[in-house]
Amino acid sequence: MSHAVINPATEQEIRTVELTSAEETDAAIARAEAALPAWRDVAPGDRARLLRRFADAVDADIENLARLEVANSGHTIGNARWEAGNVRDVLHYYAAAPERLTGKQIPVPGGVNVTFAEPLGVVGVIVPWNFPMPIAGWGFAPALAAGNTVVLKPAELTPLTALRLAELAREAGIPEDVFQVLPGKGSVVGQRFVEHPAVRKVVFTGSTEVGKQIMAGCAAQVKRVTLELGGKNANIVFADADLERAAATAPYGVFDNAGQDCCARSRILVQASVYDRFLELLEPAVKGVVVGDPGQEATEMGPLISAEHRQRVASYLPDDTPVAFRGSAPEGPGFWFPPTVVTPSSASDPLLTEEVFGPIVAVVPFADEAEAVAMANDTAYGLSGSIWTSDVGRALRVSRGVEAGNLSVNSHASVRYWTPFGGFKQSGLGRELGPDAVEAFTETKNVFISTEGS
Repeated sequence: MSHAVINPATEQEIRTVELTSAEETDAAIARAEAALPAWRDVAPGDRARLLRRFADAVDADIENLARLEVANSGHTIGNARWEAGNVRDVLHYYAAAPERLTGKQIPVPGGVNVTFAEPLGVVGVIVPWNFPMPIAGWGFAPALAAGNTVVLKPAELTPLTALRLAELAREAGIPEDVFQVLPGKGSVVGQRFVEHPAVRKVVFTGSTEVGKQIMAGCAAQVKRVTLELGGKNANIVFADADLERAAATAPYGVFDNAGQDCCARSRILVQASVYDRFLELLEPAVKGVVVGDPGQEATEMGPLISAEHRQRVASYLPDDTPVAFRGSAPEGPGFWFPPTVVTPSSASDPLLTEEVFGPIVAVVPFADEAEAVAMANDTAYGLSGSIWTSDVGRALRVSRGVEAGNLSVNSHASVRYWTPFGGFKQSGLGRELGPDAVEAFTETKNVFISTEGS
């Protein structure tokens, strides 16, 4: 069976991709299992060199990878270059891990006790359509570094950069069965990752609903999971903040990638005393977002991923929605949607409670610090968020009070490859990136060696 890959900016077919069947998935998993002993036994320094060569191959192909992502995902060319560069950087970062997977010597009577960090085995990585390149790298780079083999399923809508990364891995010398990319349906390929006993861990990024199903399926085999799921993140603006800067940057905290980002700050909570002024400052910033051809250097926001998704996003804006103002979007072909600011009055409004996953942001007032924290935490999610204030003490208090895994003060930065990333509550389980992520792809083995005579 084949699948037509569509350019969301033009609605034109780019190419067709053959979808992997359940039988082909099982065969790929068997090959990965067979390749495991040899890959695990590669000397740490040699495995590190192979990962560095993989990173260098990605670096040499950044422009091609970026253009592929522009065509396949509708990402702006600037974002796509950053995303390809992130894959390179993550590979370089975890290339240092094989030689640093040290254990411990623990004092015991009658002998020597040491621990080893052993690879889990075959790791299944399931990648979403919103950030196909970097999220793939966050899974396969530390897994390969720890000595695991990897089978990776890209989203059906966006398989092209993952397939190219597999080619680059081969060129770099990564054995073919050590890292395999299997385009296909989640209900087929992803389900086999969950059910197949040889897959010892599943790494999933996507909706909380699907993440729960994967977690339940993996529980049947006590299979390890890392889950990076949804978000309904708050951008909290206090009256003592630099309002001009907070308003100027707010659109880029939510409309980046057309709002198709689990870290999008889709709720802006503004202290009541400066609420009206903030909206005045926000309007020109929103209307100034350049929406258009994602291949153009000046473009800041591209299209939504599909007609189906555009319809879903539009469903959040019935005729009686309190829309404050909108930005612009092109006419004609493409799954375009204008940046939109709404001002719901009810805390139960779906615009404040559900992950829209599109370029819609709700702006609501709060009275004081306690209410701001309570409002930010009034969600099942807890992935990211921002806090704008000039008071260092307040910044620290609110950062500790907000239940989210990744917070920024006077900034919207969520991701740095050398720091941990993950969520609280129903935003996920486990952490990706940072110095400790590789440990999530290992088992601790304890060995006692007796020194007493026989």
